[in-house]
Amino acid sequence: MATTAKRRRPALILLVVSAFAVCLILGWWQLQRFESSSGTGQNLGYALQWPLFAGFVVFFYRRFVQLEDGDEDAVAVSEDEPNEIPDGVLPERPSFANYVDTIDDPESRQLLEYNTYLADLNRESDRSTS
Repeated sequence: MATTAKRRRPALILLVVSAFAVCLILGWWQLQRFESSSGTGQNLGYALQWPLFAGFVVFFYRRFVQLEDGDEDAVAVSEDEPNEIPDGVLPERPSFANYVDTIDDPESRQLLEYNTYLADLNRESDRSTS
């Protein structure tokens, strides 16, 4: 559902333009540092990276505007894509029973058993109130 009326975003546009300009200025500054007598290859690398950052600023602004306007072409979500993570992709979480068996300290074991008892009481009270 794309809207035909364009929204004005003066603060965001000002932020994008100033970030773009700052990135280009920093790239020029790093290039000048590279060309000086104390310049290194690291300065050249930064001089090449800053214009890329400026491009990212513009790209992400365009993407933000497309997503905010609800442009269906920009939002490429298909109906047959899964919405959940399939089983077996993530490692299994350790079970609580295995964790209890690894505790050797009696005080820690007693505290864990007490917290388990309180959690069970909380679950029972939730079931009885609903």
